[in-house]
Amino acid sequence: MPFGTLLRHWRTSRGLSQLALATDAGISTRHLSFLETGRAHPSREMVILLAGMLRVPETDRNAFLVSAGYAPLLIEDSAQPPMQLAHVQRALEFILRQQEPYPAIAVDPHSTIVMMNQGARRTFGQFYQPEQACKPVNATRTIFDPHGLRPYVQNWDHHARRILQSLQHDVAFTGDASLMQLRDELLEYPGVPKHWLQADPTPEPLLANLTLAKGDLSLSFFSTVTTLATPRDTALHQIRIKCFFPADAATEQFVREVLPAA
Repeated sequence: MPFGTLLRHWRTSRGLSQLALATDAGISTRHLSFLETGRAHPSREMVILLAGMLRVPETDRNAFLVSAGYAPLLIEDSAQPPMQLAHVQRALEFILRQQEPYPAIAVDPHSTIVMMNQGARRTFGQFYQPEQACKPVNATRTIFDPHGLRPYVQNWDHHARRILQSLQHDVAFTGDASLMQLRDELLEYPGVPKHWLQADPTPEPLLANLTLAKGDLSLSFFSTVTTLATPRDTALHQIRIKCFFPADAATEQFVREVLPAA
């Protein structure tokens, strides 16, 4: 797709006029018009500037650059030397290991768990059947799946709605077909109304704790999310590390005393 066509597509999808985008970018509307019609050719810096003004996700900025005749920002994982990927994997393993005995997981951009520490295996294993625990898990899907963590999530409606709204935001922001498919799949689960996609005016709590309960066991965690610093490899881009911390004394005691013994 020509650069001008791609630029116009992203501008209209963001609901911006040529005047609004040109003002944000600090260029004239005449020059922007020439870029969209192909009468002017952008510099690499101009391509990156306009992509930033349009909030084009980094994973889609390759198309911007390539359409203008420049090298991509992100490189395919096959081009990354295996040694470099091994270094990153060891770094991820180190971070997850330091979180012990608290749970920690690493997920890809579509929330599929690609790595977890022993704390996560032992903690979430309390709520999975043995045959389920050995299967690949999508951290978002399992909250909605009646055969996943859903039956054990307290205040499930609140958590599921917030997750769905966040996913809808990511879909609108990136246009990612895989995220669209995941969103539509979540809406097919029982008890998930489509109006949950709409913004909820209820103020967010300071910390949204994840509380899991099964029988007499109740565990409550709050979480933090870490990302890798500006990776240029598609396999590493947007890998997120989610660490869980006890939100009450009972969970702290269970994680530190009961799980390691088990």
